[in-house]
Amino acid sequence: MTVLAIDYTPALRQQAGIGRIVRGQVQALIEANPGYDLRLFVIGPISPAEREAAPLPVASTPISERNMVRIWHRLNSPFPRVETFTGGPLDILHATDFVLPPSRARRKLLTVHDLAFLFYPDAAMPGLQRYLNVVVPRSVNRADHILADSHNTAADLQEQWRVPPEQITVVQGAVEHDRFRPVEDEGALDRVRTRYGIGPGPFILGLSRLEPRKNFARLIRAFALARAEGRLPHQLIIGGSKGWLYDEIFATVQELGLTDAVRFPGFIDDADLPALYSAAEFFAYPSLYEGFGLPIVEALACGTPVLTGDNSCLPEAGGDGALYVDAESIEDIAQGLLGLAKDADLRARLRAAGLAHAAHFTWQRSAQQLIDAYAKVL
Repeated sequence: MTVLAIDYTPALRQQAGIGRIVRGQVQALIEANPGYDLRLFVIGPISPAEREAAPLPVASTPISERNMVRIWHRLNSPFPRVETFTGGPLDILHATDFVLPPSRARRKLLTVHDLAFLFYPDAAMPGLQRYLNVVVPRSVNRADHILADSHNTAADLQEQWRVPPEQITVVQGAVEHDRFRPVEDEGALDRVRTRYGIGPGPFILGLSRLEPRKNFARLIRAFALARAEGRLPHQLIIGGSKGWLYDEIFATVQELGLTDAVRFPGFIDDADLPALYSAAEFFAYPSLYEGFGLPIVEALACGTPVLTGDNSCLPEAGGDGALYVDAESIEDIAQGLLGLAKDADLRARLRAAGLAHAAHFTWQRSAQQLIDAYAKVL
């Protein structure tokens, strides 16, 4: 029996993005039951609540995640190996979050979700950005096979680091279609509006951690321009926790006098996402670069039209369910906002196309892509 160890750390420590992808893939892998001896591990001590949340028993290191990172990656130490806390020799080690810990596994697989830290220096705090620029290429060189969240990330890996295409498998994320679907219950829609302080009338939803790469400052300026040109009655609701270098976002709202029209409700509880997507007239996600674009697929699965950038993996995520704009052009974003706000037929077409496109992104498909990748290296 193939002994497979998967780093489950991001699944327990990151609520959105990478954490959601790892949780979904591991759960689907367990349900696919491919016959592996599957062992999950977490870097750093694990709390009782985290242990309860995991789908299988989880091994953990007695040393904190920060100190393990120092030992493994800053000091470049080969000890302790993953096998010391996963119960012996491994056939496959799957590192799920950019970096590869020391191991004597027969084959080592590494997921690289994106190269944002390479293309956009302000995509992470300076210390983290410098760390990733050293450790990720080193991990890529040590890995036997690379998993990428999108075909665009796979192309980036080939172009930037000359990774041979045969050493890369695209394993895309997905959505839980039993949860992410159109919410038509007016009571549920009203409750989510009340919970996040969203007033009556139509609103445009933006959603992500507040950081420069997500391009919210341009979105706000484009929203102001669209309001001036088209007398839009819409609110702009930007959900998400504060990341870094977010002062410009709030300053832009103040500068343009939009404090009544642009609202920041903060972190959105995962359970509220389907109703919030469904309540929005459309979803605006003009990011400058993404590795997969999971919120786009979530919005489409809820029947919500999407405006997004024409860059990186975003067309993969949006398919025919999105209106694409130049994410670096305030004027282009503004015209996109006006087009979606004014044209109900366009929204209806995008809604139908988006539902069909999102239906392809299932965790069962994602798990099969994983299984195929594991088979390539054995």
